[in-house]
Amino acid sequence: MKLKTIYLVIVSIIILSCSSTKNTTKAKSTSISETETVNKRAKLLNNYTFILTEKSKDKTYGYEENNPVKVGGVKSSEGPLNERRFLNALAGPNGEKVTYHRAGSCCHFKTKNGMINGTGLLDKYRVTWEGSKDTVSIYINMYDFGKLKAPVGFEIKK
Repeated sequence: MKLKTIYLVIVSIIILSCSSTKNTTKAKSTSISETETVNKRAKLLNNYTFILTEKSKDKTYGYEENNPVKVGGVKSSEGPLNERRFLNALAGPNGEKVTYHRAGSCCHFKTKNGMINGTGLLDKYRVTWEGSKDTVSIYINMYDFGKLKAPVGFEIKK
């Protein structure tokens, strides 16, 4: 039990050091082309934004801890960046600009990509858009890769 507590403290410190409030960034021209991939999993529009090509039909995708968005990247030290790249690719239901902030980590789970004893933590982001009266929580897994889609209620940023 003591090892689990130590693990959670270490992971919390690491994640808190990556914590910040971010607004979506304007597309900047970089040396990364649209055809390059991050770990051969997701295409990039630029260094700050993934290219999403489809919207999820699953109402739990990203909204529930047992069905998080899987952006991967922790092994290449791009986990937090991949989380922001995903969020930067989203637009509100009518194409509105999205803003977000990291609300913290939760929900430990087993993964072969975990940093200590095959365990990882999800990051929870609070997301809103211009004109919205509420914010929504999106759960993101930076340890494992999966097909990236816009969650139900979001559009793909153009």
